Amino acid sequence: MPENKEIIQTRMINNIVGKYDKTEGSFIYDITKSAAIELENINQELDDAKEKLSIEKLNGNELEQRVYERTGIKRKSATRASSYVTITGKIGSIINEGDLVASDTINFTIKETKTIDDTGKVEVLVQCEEEGRIGNVPADSIQYFPITIEGVISVTNNEDITNGYDAESDEELLKRYYEHIRTPVTSGNKYHYKNWAKEVEGVGDAKVVPLWNGDNTVKIVIMDSNNQPAHSELVTEVQNYIDPNGSGFGEGKAPIGAHCTVVSAIGVDINITFTVIKDTSVTDEERLQSVEGNVTSYLQNIAFKEEPISYNRIASIILDSKGIIDFSDLTINGQTSVINLAELEVPVLGVVTIA
Repeated sequence: MPENKEIIQTRMINNIVGKYDKTEGSFIYDITKSAAIELENINQELDDAKEKLSIEKLNGNELEQRVYERTGIKRKSATRASSYVTITGKIGSIINEGDLVASDTINFTIKETKTIDDTGKVEVLVQCEEEGRIGNVPADSIQYFPITIEGVISVTNNEDITNGYDAESDEELLKRYYEHIRTPVTSGNKYHYKNWAKEVEGVGDAKVVPLWNGDNTVKIVIMDSNNQPAHSELVTEVQNYIDPNGSGFGEGKAPIGAHCTVVSAIGVDINITFTVIKDTSVTDEERLQSVEGNVTSYLQNIAFKEEPISYNRIASIILDSKGIIDFSDLTINGQTSVINLAELEVPVLGVVTIA
């Protein structure tokens, strides 16, 4: 803790010959007070600078710059969710690039110009207007036209949209920094493959399986930044970044002769059922959302950690959720014990049933 101005001024006054007037309001008192204020500010700035010698104390742009200077690692940017929607309408109607469709909460921009064919339908690529996971919406969520498009009747997304990712957080960037400096990355070893995979925007974590299909073969299992099984487009992007087509030609990051195969982690639905004593001041919807959010956070935190899904931990999470006084008859996937996952599996919250 830096010295304050009172301590600094007292020390300055004590160092002045005693014959001078040093009482409050005197010339010496006033001039040393001004100097003490400035020295207090300088001490604070020096203290702030010393704090920043530890990378743990940095955040935002300062953390990003320090990490890049030391390792060349850049913060991963946010991405915009994108997918295909099916538009129905009058044959011959034109859907123009730049037109909008929407869910209840967010707009999506149409990215190509197409004409509704003889089937009365057309599939078009859309991209969320905003970056990040806000664009991840369930199937059949996109149903609206914010601006009328002549000749169209309806729109829908037939599949969940899951490829919107938030920018890498300070915590995630720092974690990747420590992984880089604490694991010896050399000449295409297993840590090298893991780091290469995690350099791709949208990848949250990766597992490396050496020699999975014989000599000179490597399998990389990835999940996305939302700690969910990776979308096929993300798998392809990582594959092309490390070893295009798994050819082993050295056209990506992998060295010549190393055949790399990138796959998504396998999602395992975790279905939860229990009977609750309700806090009646909380609605059923709020209660369900609280349980789902808390359990999802737990499942995401243990993904790829090689530990089972704890029955007791989920019980504790439920009890700490909003609107829960007490509960009984908890089952997880029909069991009342831990749930073990295979090496390449990650847990995904399925259906939560509250009786």
